[in-house]
Amino acid sequence: MSTNSTDRTEDAADAMDSGVQAGDEAQTGGDAGESHGGGGQGAHAGESAAPASKEPLCKPGMNWYVLRVASNKEEYVRDALERKVKIEGLDNFVSRILVPTIKERRMKGGVAKVHKRNLYPGYVFVEMSCEDDGAIPEDVWFMVKETTGVGDFIGSDGKPTPMPDHEIEGMLAASQEAEETPSLSGLNFKKGDHVKITAGSFENFEGDVDSLDEKRGMVTVIVEIFGRSTPVDVEYWQLEREA
Repeated sequence: MSTNSTDRTEDAADAMDSGVQAGDEAQTGGDAGESHGGGGQGAHAGESAAPASKEPLCKPGMNWYVLRVASNKEEYVRDALERKVKIEGLDNFVSRILVPTIKERRMKGGVAKVHKRNLYPGYVFVEMSCEDDGAIPEDVWFMVKETTGVGDFIGSDGKPTPMPDHEIEGMLAASQEAEETPSLSGLNFKKGDHVKITAGSFENFEGDVDSLDEKRGMVTVIVEIFGRSTPVDVEYWQLEREA
């Protein structure tokens, strides 16, 4: 069965390269993303899945494929496909369906809130089996294509291209929910950085970063006031790095 998709090889490489990097960041820099498990199982990977190291990269007879979807429709498509797989009894052909996200803390006005950020905008990952010639089984293809927000699978010659193992590892690592506290998004300064204050009582002052308080989202900056070096505490979002 032809998917009528054009050659997406370069697109796939770009997406996967960024995905592996994002997966590494999710493991080392903060909470790895929450993710939902595949259709027939009806399980959420972030809630109940075992760590990637304890699960096979692919289930027997299946491969991982990358499905292009409309922006901001990733979770909608995943949920819709999970329901259809269960209703139509296609769990022998489609297993896990993942949308890796990462949890980040964002602080403003002294209040921190946890937000989810999609690690692969515009993509959904589907573990499924294809026919011997690499084509998608007809019933699976129509189930996917009739879902609102779906584009096509990344591949060539009208057939989806399986993800290589190293890309699967990065994607699955990003799909695991870590126990650490979510990282504080946007606090990317370090001691010695020359910065400009863009808001607040010291707007337009320039100075050097002296210390950071990640829990409070505050940065101590040494600025010159009336000819004297003075430390001031500024919320991180009120700063921009100067060249």
